[in-house]
Parts: sequence; structure tokens; C-alpha cells
Amino acid sequence: MKKARKTVCVAMSGGVDSSVTAALLKKQGYVVFGVHIRCFNVDGCAERDANDARRVAEQLNIPFYTFDLEKEYKERVVEYMVKGYTQGITPNPDVMCNKEIKFGLFLKRALELGAGSIATGHYVRIRVADAIPSTRSGFSSRNLRWSSRRAGFDVAPLQAYQNHRAALPQSFGNGITTPHFSLLIAKDKNKDQSYFLWTLTQKQLQHCLFPLGEYTKPAVRALAKKYNLPTAEKKDSQGICFLGQVSLANFLKSYIPARRGAVLTTTGKTIGEHRGAPLYTIGQRHGFTIKIQDSLPRQNCGGQARFKIQEKKRDALPHYVIEKNITANTLTVAEGNANPALYKKEIMLNDIHFINPLYPKPPSLNPLPLLARVRYRAPLAPATLAQLSTNNYKLIFKYPQRCIAPGQSAVFYNSKKEMLGGGIIA
Repeated sequence: MKKARKTVCVAMSGGVDSSVTAALLKKQGYVVFGVHIRCFNVDGCAERDANDARRVAEQLNIPFYTFDLEKEYKERVVEYMVKGYTQGITPNPDVMCNKEIKFGLFLKRALELGAGSIATGHYVRIRVADAIPSTRSGFSSRNLRWSSRRAGFDVAPLQAYQNHRAALPQSFGNGITTPHFSLLIAKDKNKDQSYFLWTLTQKQLQHCLFPLGEYTKPAVRALAKKYNLPTAEKKDSQGICFLGQVSLANFLKSYIPARRGAVLTTTGKTIGEHRGAPLYTIGQRHGFTIKIQDSLPRQNCGGQARFKIQEKKRDALPHYVIEKNITANTLTVAEGNANPALYKKEIMLNDIHFINPLYPKPPSLNPLPLLARVRYRAPLAPATLAQLSTNNYKLIFKYPQRCIAPGQSAVFYNSKKEMLGGGIIA
């Protein structure tokens, strides 16, 4: 395929979002070809999704290919997740899939085929900014911004930047640095997926398009019907993509042997039993047995009380996992939705990554104020980030946050809803 800056490779999963992405880009003048990424799959739905993607490509009259990345996906995503659970943390396979597969191997192969950019159905907005050095040290606050929305998606992001730069006054000349790409929360706040993209780099983002960032989900459904796409009524996938209809617990059982252990209170008292500590996540309230004592009057015994052990009643307060001890194979649980043991105000982070290289890194003596979320769809919470050592940071929330799970991602934003980066919760 001849290299062309307006040639875009669309990752077509077989869902409505990637289908509309391909349709929009073709309508806006891109040379579009679709690729279905064949990944590791448990319940057999991958073949159906591939067929749906192929039908959409036929409807749009665009070339269609399949990249077989099943082996790489199993090694880099599935085994990463299983290893994390074995070690007692809660890894995020969607973050790793984006880092290693979609914006790693898929991007590399698409560029090798001749694409100038790739596009996905993620709900997120991308922006390009020039940074102009000031006459003093550092960068001035004056940025020249180029919006992919204003560009109408008629050119790839890097070409949009180049067109923009060419139109600037000559006096700016060589004073303009290379472009810097930023990710912003999507227009549809309920569908925003910036949380899963915090590991992306400037090198990757210069080849990325995210057309759905400016649309709501209902608008995307309406466009699918307008373009008569076969996936217009297809339901959205839920949970971890490669599991399909298989539950996470049942999947993990095939890799991590079940081993019964004790459920403990915060004071160390045994109150129940579980199937194996690695199989649970922080905040989980199901899948283990809690036993309680019921005091009942004993008949013909002078009113003395007798006790019996039974499973927890439906109307009893729920218990939530707050700690896992893999070595001892125990779970510690807290009773009630408002139990203080469910909340933390300070957490440690590893593997910090900032998307924009110009953004100031937080020194230990001057913490950086920002907004953060510790799980997908959690509200943005005010916090400060301080660097303790080269790879260790502390995130301090203004208000305690509920059910924070080690291994998950803490993702940072500024007040303008720009996604700055993130790190792994230690």
C-alpha cells in the first residue's frame, strides 16, 4: 500500500464505536482501511466480532485485514493479569492492552502497511499544542493550540500541526518547538475512556485519531443507523474484553488453584471462609461466606440462650474485602458501606508516566496539585502528587477515597480536564 499521510488504519473490533469511527473518517476524506485484531479469547465471541467487522467494511467499501496477535496478547496482557492476581494485586488488563497491543504492535504494523495514522473507537479527545520558548528560562504560558475538532478531521493530527505552523508569522520562525499532544476527557463524560490511555507516549499520539471524542454515545448510535451499519443495534461489550461471558473468577480458577482460607474482621476474628485469596479484589462483597451467630431462646431450659451458626442474612450489612494476605491465604473484610477501613487518603505510586513532556514534574518539597481517579468512572478528586524518589510517588487526596486496589491505575488530570498521565498503585 502506497504511503499517504491521509491513509488511516482503523482498529475494527466489530462493535458500533469502531464501525462509526471508520464511517466518519471515510466521509471526511481519509483513505481508510480496517483491521480486526485477533486476540486471545475465552468464550468464542471473537469469531462473531470479526465477522461483524468484516460486514461493516463491506458496507463502507473499504479494504479489510486481520492481524493475528493472539500469541502476543496472551503473553503481554493475559499472563500479566494472571501474574498480578497470583501476587495479590489487581492489575488492569485494559491499560496493558492499549499500551502493548493497540498502540504498540497494532500501530507498528499499521505504519508498516503504509498508514499515516491509526484510529480507534475510544471516547477521548486529542489536542496538539506548540510550546514557544520565552525570552527567559523555561516555557511561556503562551501556547498555540490546534484542535482536531476545528480541523474537521480532514487531515491527520501531525499534518494539522504542520499546516498550522506554516500559517504562523515568520517572526516565530525557529522558535517553535516540536508539537506536543494532549488527551482530554471526552464530550460524553459517561463514556470517557481517557483513564485507560495514560501510558501513551508522544511518539504514539502523533499517529492517533479519536473521532468519537466529540460525540455522545446516543449520537454514535444515530450515526450507525444513518450509515446503515450492521452493528447499529449491537450491544456494548462489558467487563474484560477477552473473557466475553466468562466471569473473571471462573477464568482465574483455571490458572490459580482454589484454596480455602479464613475471612477475618479488622480485629483478626475469623467470621467466614473464602475460595482462595488471589481470586478476590479490594472492594469485593460477594464470593465468600460470612457466618453469624443468632441468639434464640432455648425451649424448656429456663430461658437460657442457645446459638446456632448460619449464613449471613440478606438484610445484614454487607462485608467488603479491604485486604488480602496471599501467604496466609486470608481475606480481611469491613462491615458496612461507611466503614472507615474502606477509605484511604494517601497512596504510594510506581511507574509514573506523564504524557506531555513539558508538564512540570512534582518535586518532593513542592507537591503538584491535580485531580485524580483511582478506578474507571470514579469521580475526579482533588489531590496533590509528591515525588519521594526516582520511581516512588505519594498521592494525597483532599478527601479519603473508597476501596483503593493495589495494581490498579491512578490517573491524573488538571482543572481543564486534560489527562496528564498516571501511575500504578503500590
